Amino acid sequence: QVQLVESGGGLVQAGGSLRLSCAASGSIVSIKAMRWYRQAPGKQRELVAAIPSGGSTNYADSVKGRFTISRDNAKNTMYLQMNSLKPEDTAVYYCNAVWVMGAFEKDYWGQGTQVTVSS
Repeated sequence: QVQLVESGGGLVQAGGSLRLSCAASGSIVSIKAMRWYRQAPGKQRELVAAIPSGGSTNYADSVKGRFTISRDNAKNTMYLQMNSLKPEDTAVYYCNAVWVMGAFEKDYWGQGTQVTVSS
């Protein structure tokens, strides 16, 4: 079992910055990748950024150059630094962890944190 708790969302003006955090606890040694997703009202959940264990990061085209995903293994925490925010970044942001044990794989999700960017 893995528990994920997000924090750091809020209201910010366009052009501003926010940093989201995702603290992981539980069976974290088996986490192979962590990701940030977001879901805007009326839209499907979309992948924003991913950071696999020992691999390179990747980003959605819409956030490249503005968002940075990182992971502090000592603190069991993943971050999403969001700069140059745009109104279209408004969404609920979810932390995701991919847990793998042998051939078994499971996704864990945080509760979500609201990000609202005003124009």
